[in-house]
Amino acid sequence: MLEKVYYGNSLEDWGISLLIIVGGLVLNQLILLVNRMVIQRITKKSKTRYDTIFFDALKKPLLCGVMLAAIRVACERLNLGEQAQDFMTRSCQILLTLNVTWFIARIVVALVEESFFREGGGPRKKDTRLNRHLFPVVKRSLLVLIWLIGVVTALGEAGVEVRSLWGTLGIGGLAFALASQDTVKNMLGGITIFLDRPFRPGDVIRFDATEGTVEDIGLRSTRIRTYDRQLVVIPNSKLMDVSVVNITLEPARRVVLTLGLTYDTRCEQMEHALTLLKRIPRAVPEVSDRELAATFSDYGDSALLITFIYFIRKPADIRETVSRVNFEILRTFNEAGLNFAFPTQTVYLEGNKA
Repeated sequence: MLEKVYYGNSLEDWGISLLIIVGGLVLNQLILLVNRMVIQRITKKSKTRYDTIFFDALKKPLLCGVMLAAIRVACERLNLGEQAQDFMTRSCQILLTLNVTWFIARIVVALVEESFFREGGGPRKKDTRLNRHLFPVVKRSLLVLIWLIGVVTALGEAGVEVRSLWGTLGIGGLAFALASQDTVKNMLGGITIFLDRPFRPGDVIRFDATEGTVEDIGLRSTRIRTYDRQLVVIPNSKLMDVSVVNITLEPARRVVLTLGLTYDTRCEQMEHALTLLKRIPRAVPEVSDRELAATFSDYGDSALLITFIYFIRKPADIRETVSRVNFEILRTFNEAGLNFAFPTQTVYLEGNKA
């Protein structure tokens, strides 16, 4: 009965091939048992995590590889015909190549994650924004590269002309690189912002004609909420090409105020006006008494000009403090009888002497 032929092979050959596949399943169970009873206990006692990473990355591809090897051995000992035999052989070679690629991808991603989020295989690093934003990009790039090499190698095992395929991929990669120049520039700008930290989320910054609060810093763009509550999305490459003023980090806000008094103001009144301005910090505590300057700066077209420079302490409200200073100047100048100038013209008419 065992020698009876079914589809070109005896029943005994079919049985042995089936036993080989079953043996692969049994071997996988033994591997899992050894991993649970022996390997995991050893790796837990290890001072480094790299052995754990290796065995975790190896486990699933190893189980898959054992089954592929068992199926290949089981099929090669059967008489399935030349075409079927060639198909099975090539299929197993392709699947084994992809399985090795799978293992390499798993271990590379695990090692990259280890380098981003752990210190030398030991304690966990601080989960920085740079790591959280940069890791997915590095992970995807490495996976695409590894699987691209693995698939091309597998296609080579299947008889596909690899040289022409590599040439096509090279041309496509060049076209993709040219098309993604702006994206790469923005990503490099984002990395630069994360490393240099010229500003952080929550900081108030100003560049060009835009001023607002930084809400989020991404790898490609930065989101800023303006004072009008509008959300402005700025590419990171643009932020690297302009001067950015971090208003939050300034020790104090400098305010320059120009006042004009009428031309009938006497010298004593002008000196009194400068004295009143220098007393502003007493009435408005948010104004620093250091580097305070009040000077009779110029003769304007219709006013005697005073330049008043003062600094607002942190973290006082800038606009509220400016308003209080202006009210204090208006009140004290009115009490002192100092008149603010406004544009005027005096026209002199000369009569005809004829």
